[in-house]
Amino acid sequence: MDKFVVNIIHRPEMVPEYAEKVTGHGKAEDIGRKALLTESLDIFKTQQRLAHENGLKTTIQMTYASLFNDEAVELAKADHEKYGDEIALSLLGLPCKEFREKYKTKDFCIWMFSMEDKKSIVDDIFAKFHDIFGFYPESTGSYYMDADLTNYIKQKYPSVKCAVATCWEEGPKAYHTCNNSWYTLFDGGPWAPWIPSKQNTHAPAANEDEDSGIVAIPHLSRDLIACYDGNGSNFGTHPQNVLRGMIYDSETWEYPYLYNLIDQYRSLEKYNNGYAYNMMFVGPAWMNKMGRWEAPYELLEKSYSDGCAYYGKLKKEGKLVDMTMSEFADYYRKKKSYTEPECALWRDILYGSDKQLFWYCDPYMRACVNMDQGGAIVDLRPYAAKLEWPVGIGTKHVQDASYPFLIQEKYRAGYFTHYAGEGTVRSAKLSYNGEEVDLCLCRTKAHFSQEEKTRILTLDPVDIEFYDLTVKLQTKIYFEEGSSNIKVERNILEMSNPEAKVELNEYMVACYGTTEYPEDMTGIILKCEGTEEKRISYEYRCREEQLAGADAVSAVVPAIETRVSMTASDKDAVGYIREGYAFSPMFTLGYTKTISDKEVFATWLNLEKAN
Repeated sequence: MDKFVVNIIHRPEMVPEYAEKVTGHGKAEDIGRKALLTESLDIFKTQQRLAHENGLKTTIQMTYASLFNDEAVELAKADHEKYGDEIALSLLGLPCKEFREKYKTKDFCIWMFSMEDKKSIVDDIFAKFHDIFGFYPESTGSYYMDADLTNYIKQKYPSVKCAVATCWEEGPKAYHTCNNSWYTLFDGGPWAPWIPSKQNTHAPAANEDEDSGIVAIPHLSRDLIACYDGNGSNFGTHPQNVLRGMIYDSETWEYPYLYNLIDQYRSLEKYNNGYAYNMMFVGPAWMNKMGRWEAPYELLEKSYSDGCAYYGKLKKEGKLVDMTMSEFADYYRKKKSYTEPECALWRDILYGSDKQLFWYCDPYMRACVNMDQGGAIVDLRPYAAKLEWPVGIGTKHVQDASYPFLIQEKYRAGYFTHYAGEGTVRSAKLSYNGEEVDLCLCRTKAHFSQEEKTRILTLDPVDIEFYDLTVKLQTKIYFEEGSSNIKVERNILEMSNPEAKVELNEYMVACYGTTEYPEDMTGIILKCEGTEEKRISYEYRCREEQLAGADAVSAVVPAIETRVSMTASDKDAVGYIREGYAFSPMFTLGYTKTISDKEVFATWLNLEKAN
């Protein structure tokens, strides 16, 4: 069985984000201030020392500013020789006098520049790196790297094989908790390493033709419940994320949550053929001598020291392998196939609830199943579309790099909605004698299994109580590798009246978007397909059509080049489509069927690229 793999990445940012304001003490901005540069380098040295003292090697991602600092360059060379650290190149840390004088801007997010400037900046930085070290880097990274940028780097500098390429769920939730001032919007990507497609960084490659040529890793390993429900910047295996979230004992300075989070990442090997991964990506600003996140420097330093010590302990026990980024890229290429999914059955370890989410990611979709809502699908990103989404100045998306959703409970309400309208969710309702119960109200637990190339979630049965009937129902959800669909199976295990008939309504409420705000739904085509075709062109008019024995009910969403459909196991089911209205701009696909005791009914949610 494989061991737990960790990447520890440091960057000698000479001008760390935020830090100039702190060390300047109200003076006019001066990013060349000697106190700032000295402190940044001292913190980088401390971070390197703490890793090495615990027997861990690092990847040193040199920033543009650090390439102009002789001491930073010599430190990197020395640690490469002594400890085997990889010398890589970061596309973060652009701000410095040399950069601002040439590009006449305070922008620092590489993906937000125009494509012309991206190429120029990359060529400048890579050339400077080569002049200093005599070789081109094998690894690079940023908070996010768009597909056009990645493709250019790989074509021009083929030595690059690994990159930090996205922040998991760093979108509107993080934006709002930074006073609406942190314009890094890239929800919808993988939470664990993947091979990005040439078309879209967030969408994994399905085959060699789509392969961008790099292995991507996330910027931080984050809590897959706490981060999804709230601001991800507070919930990660970077120790100072945990301090920012105030998740520690203020008297003892202990933080068991940090170790629990690392351990939960270790446990993901149960769902991924024996493989688990974790990373820390750290710049000097996190350990500012003035303190951060209401924590003094001493606590900042202790937390990082303790974090490194925990990884070091796991390594000594033979439970962890520390790799540089380029080493990991080689390992990943041998370990994983294109279509092999990443799975995570994640439980709440922070708030003391019994909440469970299941995350699934492959080249065709990213999906989240919420056991607190009866196994409803509450997040769905249609990677099958491989949506080309240029980002930066001169494109339609200057800042918003998120991969669009069809379902997203945080931005489109999910089951628990306002007094009118609907939220996006894939669930089912049971009706009997005028009463209706949605499975979203039935909390349950899931158990993971794998049969050949199909991952299966088996949910604990739930009891649905009507006035004079109790139904025991079990749900199983199947993710077949390479299929681009999700099969949902409902099994009626028992009825208090075995002769009773219940109506089952399998439904999906969906829309599209990347934020909380509605998009224009005109242009969406809804269809019931079968012996005849019934069709609705979306005009916000609240219309509905149905077709007995429908082969499929579908929606084509041109804005995100996606066709989503539902199909059913039984021909006696009735397929239906429903158009929304302006206050509830959604669409609904579904099947209804009369179901009896001991009966099993299955439906499939299918994703395709719409031509």
